[in-house]
Amino acid sequence: MIKKILLILITLFLPPVGVFIVAGCGADLLINIALTLLGFLPGHVHAFWLEHVYFRRRDEIRAGTYDGRLQSGIYSQKVQRGGMSEVPVQGAGVPPAVV
Repeated sequence: MIKKILLILITLFLPPVGVFIVAGCGADLLINIALTLLGFLPGHVHAFWLEHVYFRRRDEIRAGTYDGRLQSGIYSQKVQRGGMSEVPVQGAGVPPAVV
């Protein structure tokens, strides 16, 4: 809970830093930097969307309800998997692939 609050506080002041913490260095970070330069509000919306998907996926995976669908508009596999390296997909009928 404290990690979430700290991440939100960091994102309020510098959205690209929050995206870097959640998604790492990649396409999502570059998109967020561009959006922040175009206007501070679009950078915030994008950053908070990434963080929302990251924490939602992490909770779904922990609860065993993750269905394996990719979230559109998010390019980071770290965010898509909720920070997990291997993700079991419920109802797939096959074991998860090792990446």
